[in-house]
Order: sequence, then C-alpha cells, then structure tokens
Amino acid sequence: MARFSLLITSSPVDDQGVVTAINFARAALAANHQLCGIFFYGPGTHNANSLQLVPTDEFQPYSAWLELAAQGIPLHVCVTAAARRGILSETEANEQDSVSYNLTPPFQASGLGQFIELMNSADRVVQF
Repeated sequence: MARFSLLITSSPVDDQGVVTAINFARAALAANHQLCGIFFYGPGTHNANSLQLVPTDEFQPYSAWLELAAQGIPLHVCVTAAARRGILSETEANEQDSVSYNLTPPFQASGLGQFIELMNSADRVVQF
C-alpha cells in the first residue's frame, strides 16, 4: 500500500489535468492506497471556488472533490494563491471587509507549510 499526496495546479476549466487527478485519486483509493491529502496551488485554487457554474451536462469537478473529501481526504488550498484569484474563505473575507466568500468547507485555506507536511507524510507526490 502506497501513500500519495496530490498537488493540483490545473484549473478546472483549462485542460484534462483535473479530470485525470480525480480519476487517479479514485483509482488509488479503489486499490487500497492511501491519500494523505490534496493541495491546490496556483491556477489549481480555482477548483475550490464554490461559485463555479458548470453546465449540468459537463463533468462537475467541484462535486468530485467534495466526494473525495467525504471519504476523509483533506482538501488544502494555498491561501495566498487563492486570494490572488479572488477565492476567499470567510475569515479572509472578514479581514478584507468583503461581504462575500467562496472558499467553504471541506476546502481549507492553508499555507505552504501544510504542503510540506503532505509531502513528508507521503511515499509519492503526484502533480496534476
């Protein structure tokens, strides 16, 4: 049994990276491997935007991430990279005197230190 951590740098709308990442995560779990956690960075932070409007006849990446989280997989989002893209948790929105936020649980605003912890807890880190 291997332990994996995933680094997601692909936007949910730009390419197949996100679909591949979700399929990889599902296959790893089905093969009884462990997912230590998933870290979203750079354009990958768009995956955590709860205000995504994807046509119903297309793949729903946000829902797929929620399904993985429901299986106990932590979803960490780089707080700085997300804020640069207008993706804010309730805490950050309050600190910026913003009325709205779009980073909600189970996604967690995290720092790069959390990514280091995920790397150290895994046998392999896979980037998508």
